[in-house]
Amino acid sequence: MPGRRIHTLNKIRVQASEKGKRDVQLTSASTAAEDEVSRFSAIAEEWWDENGKFRPLHLLNPVRVQFVRDTVCNHLGRNPNTIKPLSGLKILDVGCGGGLLSEPLSRMGARVTAIDAGEETIVVAKTHAEQMGLSIEFQCATPEQLASGDHAVYDCVVSLEVVEHVSDLPRFLGAVSELTAPGNGVLILGTINRTFKSLALAKVAAEYILRWVPAGTHDWNKFVQPSELAPALKKHNVSISDVQGIIYDPVRGIWRLGRDTAVNYLAAFKKGTNV
Repeated sequence: MPGRRIHTLNKIRVQASEKGKRDVQLTSASTAAEDEVSRFSAIAEEWWDENGKFRPLHLLNPVRVQFVRDTVCNHLGRNPNTIKPLSGLKILDVGCGGGLLSEPLSRMGARVTAIDAGEETIVVAKTHAEQMGLSIEFQCATPEQLASGDHAVYDCVVSLEVVEHVSDLPRFLGAVSELTAPGNGVLILGTINRTFKSLALAKVAAEYILRWVPAGTHDWNKFVQPSELAPALKKHNVSISDVQGIIYDPVRGIWRLGRDTAVNYLAAFKKGTNV
């Protein structure tokens, strides 16, 4: 059933090894920060524990899925309320983690390729998707690896809660732009804004008071403002089309979309025609 937990990493390693080995070898040229990859790999087995260390992402996921679905459908003139609104579209999930976003996108009909720099994380994601009967192409890779040489392009490239963890943001943005289809491709990024409000809520409160995420998960200095993403992507013929905040409702205990982007936000960009 959906939401089924994976209890031990050793168990799923054995299951995944029977299906296939790691697809891409990481190199020193990667934008993936080694300490960040190690931190998330150490808790990889908890990705599908809805009450574990990734509980905040499970709570955020419905809003993230809604934004991706509605943005892509609006851009391509599709009805978001059909059973499979993303049917046939090629979507790349960059920094997919355990596959929390990849799986619902696949259920909506998309042909999903999902990549992450953590080998243990990819094992978890691949095995869980197989247990759910979903066909998703998982690779242990970074976007700049996919973007080198001849490569596929995607109708939508999504990278959520990733840009605040990479070691070379301009290079990372160049790679995800390169992988977005020219003319009608959509790039969607989600991250934490670098504001005093996010320092108080996303860093101090979330990590040290509420204990929503492990202490040290985020570096406030690496948070990225929307005003920094837009000009960096414009160099690659990618222009911003929408920004929405993700706001926590403490009374109902849920997250919702809104105009306040001071803490968490989702941003959509359109790829122009290459010249």
